[in-house]
Amino acid sequence: MENTEIARIFNEIADLLEIKGENPFRIRSYRNAGLVIEGLPLSLATIVERGDRLEDIPGIGTSIKEKILEILRTGRCRFHEELLKEIPSSLLDLLKISGVGPRKVSLLYRRLGIKTVDELERAAKEGRLHGLPGFGEKTEKKILRAIDEFRAMSGRFRLSVAHSCAVGYVEYMKELKGIIDVVPAGSLRRWKDSIGDVDILVTCRKNTPVMDHFVSYPEVKEVVAKGETKSTVILKMGLQVDLRVLERRSFGSALQYFTGSKAHNIALRERARRMGLKISEYGVFREKDNTWICGRDEEEVYRTVGLEWITPELRENTGEIEAAEAGRLPNLVDTSAIRGDLHVHTKESDGMNTPEEIATAGIERGYEYIAITDHSKAVGIAHGLDEKRLLKEMAEIDRVNERLKKRGERFRLLKGVEVDIRADGSLDISADILSRLDCVVGAIHSGFNMSKEDMTRRIVKAIRSGFIDILAHPTGRIIGTREPYQLDMEGIMEEARRYGVSLELNSYPDRLDLNDINCKLARERGIPVTISTDSHGIFHLNNIIYGIHTARRGWLEEKDVLNTRPLREVLKIIKKRRRQ
Repeated sequence: MENTEIARIFNEIADLLEIKGENPFRIRSYRNAGLVIEGLPLSLATIVERGDRLEDIPGIGTSIKEKILEILRTGRCRFHEELLKEIPSSLLDLLKISGVGPRKVSLLYRRLGIKTVDELERAAKEGRLHGLPGFGEKTEKKILRAIDEFRAMSGRFRLSVAHSCAVGYVEYMKELKGIIDVVPAGSLRRWKDSIGDVDILVTCRKNTPVMDHFVSYPEVKEVVAKGETKSTVILKMGLQVDLRVLERRSFGSALQYFTGSKAHNIALRERARRMGLKISEYGVFREKDNTWICGRDEEEVYRTVGLEWITPELRENTGEIEAAEAGRLPNLVDTSAIRGDLHVHTKESDGMNTPEEIATAGIERGYEYIAITDHSKAVGIAHGLDEKRLLKEMAEIDRVNERLKKRGERFRLLKGVEVDIRADGSLDISADILSRLDCVVGAIHSGFNMSKEDMTRRIVKAIRSGFIDILAHPTGRIIGTREPYQLDMEGIMEEARRYGVSLELNSYPDRLDLNDINCKLARERGIPVTISTDSHGIFHLNNIIYGIHTARRGWLEEKDVLNTRPLREVLKIIKKRRRQ
């Protein structure tokens, strides 16, 4: 069973326990287990097969370990199934509605018997909600909007989930003798933040039993169609995967065609038409006599129509064709350019590792620095730090850095905090402490439903305080669950530019905030972007890949990203900003 499916079970257990009103620490243990499992670089099945101890993984205690082994052995978790007998599984869908948390779900179920999204919609339209504690007429309207948003995302999967499934499937397909090429295409290859289905393109030697192998993948739940050149399956976790077998001479043109986007392909075909050519999944042809010209490689497809090869992330028809024609495509940032992470949590708030463990993980990644940015006191659910605890943590970071220096490590932990921006725009850590930190990350964790004007004023005031170096997850979106706050992004960017504040691209797979559009806007306005992971465990440092590809979709180059710079330069930039 895939890690994503096991993580889903633990996340559902946490949700069901929260609906029941169980002990918060118990809930947190299951939620942390889900986070850890999603971020593991190896499958749990492989870890167990190798004989490694699951208990050595942070966040995996005895109870969680036993359930993991049960799931791997039987494909089921009895505790999960027992909870689902007590609480209708349809209540889990209600949690996906923005603004409807576990307490509200419990209230809706026990007071009004609401078990499904359709029932919630009817109750909101009939005005039956605003008599409940915490609900009003405005709440009903917001819930109806959120239901529309939920349905628009229905059947789509987070990029990280689809990517993990595709990687596993591709590795499985490569095991078959006779396979030559196996490449995912579609929106996954363009690294969109949510994915509808996965396309895999294959070339192989004659008489290779590709389709038999494809439909025999252990994670397949249903075979929708099986043909000689195309087959479709549904995985156990609900994702649809299509496989296409291609002739080698058409592989490049098919890869270009099935990668998309639709708008990019239309623009490319129109350009070809003006040159007397036709582009299809089978190749590039001369229009007048249908002579095949090329199609083996993507590069030659683009070259034949007078363009540089365009990286998949840019293929959205937002100026990339014109840039390729003029030889002005950006030199996009990549993972190797990242020198450090400026948003990481420890066990002191809601993380899973100590500062020393995080430093070791950073050194192993070849980083020069990581900023420890635990939550501040306002975020009580995350065990946020007050001034006294923050000072204690700062002293511990100094001790870790001293030990690293004695060992000759050229790595440094930065003293930081993820300070909460209150509803009035003030910060919930004293100015004296903030001024003594290496890096201050400002963030909003409550009051998401403010008006556009009030939310913009709130963030602008925090920026103007002069204490925030980085604005974290600036729009507050949770993909498929919570829409961005209402705010004047251009106005906020102007203030960020004026005060030298960097905007974070939060690489956490649920967020990817800034999105690609706002990254491009920041680039155009000369505002540095920080690509951070918001890690709550060392395994989450791997999520940087999702931030990098989102940045690439936003046309960001190395020079546009703050944490591609060496430590000395980062600290110099922050110091200069604070003197403004």
